[in-house]
Amino acid sequence: MEFALSDDQRMLQDSVKGFLKTASPLDQVRKVADGDAAAARAISEGLTELGAAQILVPPQHGGLGLGFLDAVLVQEALGSTVSPGAFMANAMASIGIRKAGTEAQQAEWLPRIASGEVRMGIAIAERVGARHGAGVSAPRDGLTGKSLFALETAQATHIMVADDQGHLHIVAAGAPGLARAALGTIDRTRDFAELTFNGVASTKMSGENAPGAGVDRMIRAGRLLLAADTLGAAQAMLDKAVAYALERKQFNRVIGSFQAIKHLCAEMAANIEPARALVWHAAHAIDEDMEDADVMVCLAKSLLADVGTFVARTSTEVHGGMGFTDLVGLHYWFKRIGANRQLLGSPERVREEAARLQGWV
Repeated sequence: MEFALSDDQRMLQDSVKGFLKTASPLDQVRKVADGDAAAARAISEGLTELGAAQILVPPQHGGLGLGFLDAVLVQEALGSTVSPGAFMANAMASIGIRKAGTEAQQAEWLPRIASGEVRMGIAIAERVGARHGAGVSAPRDGLTGKSLFALETAQATHIMVADDQGHLHIVAAGAPGLARAALGTIDRTRDFAELTFNGVASTKMSGENAPGAGVDRMIRAGRLLLAADTLGAAQAMLDKAVAYALERKQFNRVIGSFQAIKHLCAEMAANIEPARALVWHAAHAIDEDMEDADVMVCLAKSLLADVGTFVARTSTEVHGGMGFTDLVGLHYWFKRIGANRQLLGSPERVREEAARLQGWV
């Protein structure tokens, strides 16, 4: 049996990569990192026009009804260009609505996400691990509390929030009582925020599934999208290291002819290839609703965190002193990988979760 991408999946990823090559070159990424909101918005709008927001929305709600592997391929392309374009939050919100929303709520929100009328941010980090003083409760007078590391809220029209009981809520980005403060992280290619809620009105997802089911599916999806993002970033850093090694000369020879450099590049490639297979398999497990899907996602997230860290460090070493300069820009990929490592659970945390799921602890 051959486990590989279909022709349609290859075309999808090639289309996204082609768009990002033009719309999100490194100079554009630098603008976003320096605070140019218009540059980030233009990339996100281009992705919407390309149909990225429709991938996980069923056809009856105006979407493409594709699988999660297709979403993973898009996120891998975004990681390879360290693109600031918003995609992950919409994808996770679509899954949350499908899992936790009623049929009427799905019919109300999913078509608006697919069309681009609604762009979602997400605030669910406290479900994985809350800092002291963080957490959102849902009394009758509206959402109250604080959520840290909310993702992709700067361009959002609405935000999906998880309360402390595991219920999902949708709030308007400009709702009375909602305050947003940007959070600075090592990764300036994406926006993170601290959200404060003071009696904020919300639409509660009120489907028949148990509280927590929707947000847990969102976390599972988010972890694998982060793994795919790291995979794309790691592959890009390997490609850049190989290209540099084939043009940089020392002692009248390209450094790529030195065995030590060959070994470094070969070791990066040897780590990336099985990691790619694991990410694809985890996505396939989600699409097929396999019993071990949660375990596979945890393993993919933790493995890519370690592989990405190794590749980021090794690629920088191959570049030597140039690897630390903004001229080459490797630090954008380096920092993206570092942020992905911790988001929605460190490798140590998700490995422990995988062990619990398998009954080992």
